Amino acid sequence: MAEEQKPAEAAEAPAPSGPTSPILKRLADGFGEKVLSRHEYRGDATAIVDRAALIDVCKLLRDDPELAFDFLMDVTAVDYIGRVPRFEVVYHLYSLVKNHRVRIKVPLEEGDPKLPSVVALWPSADWLERETYDMYGVRFEGHPNLKRIYLYEQFEGHPLRKDYPKEKRQPLIGPGAVHRIPENDDLSI
Repeated sequence: MAEEQKPAEAAEAPAPSGPTSPILKRLADGFGEKVLSRHEYRGDATAIVDRAALIDVCKLLRDDPELAFDFLMDVTAVDYIGRVPRFEVVYHLYSLVKNHRVRIKVPLEEGDPKLPSVVALWPSADWLERETYDMYGVRFEGHPNLKRIYLYEQFEGHPLRKDYPKEKRQPLIGPGAVHRIPENDDLSI
């Protein structure tokens, strides 16, 4: 006769399921509640930080020899229309020396979409911040030359915002403005 099976021993309590990334741990330890949340998925570490802490977080990520984020890969924004806060500005950082990456997100309210510029920390942010301003209308305070980079200065609005009217007519500039044919303005064709 087979031995009776004994009930399984009580399993040990599972380890906390929070992020295990040393990068995220360092940010949480250094900035506490200024790190609003953090998560990682398949090796991608993400920290959502308070706007007021952005420059200090970026300085730590760049200057700490254990982190050494020496390459700002991208700055962009996401428009979550209907959500509060509406926007997130997203920074993708990479360390050439350590071969690791992190994503920093900063939530912004619709009525106040502005952040301090990180151009002083990573000069490559110059054009990246201009692109984010041009497409989403996020202002970067302290930027050395914040103006449109893709669209002309008279362009009205920011075309990657979810509420931008896709069939909006824009003011014409240059030679087209002088030789405009009014019957071509009809968009119903």
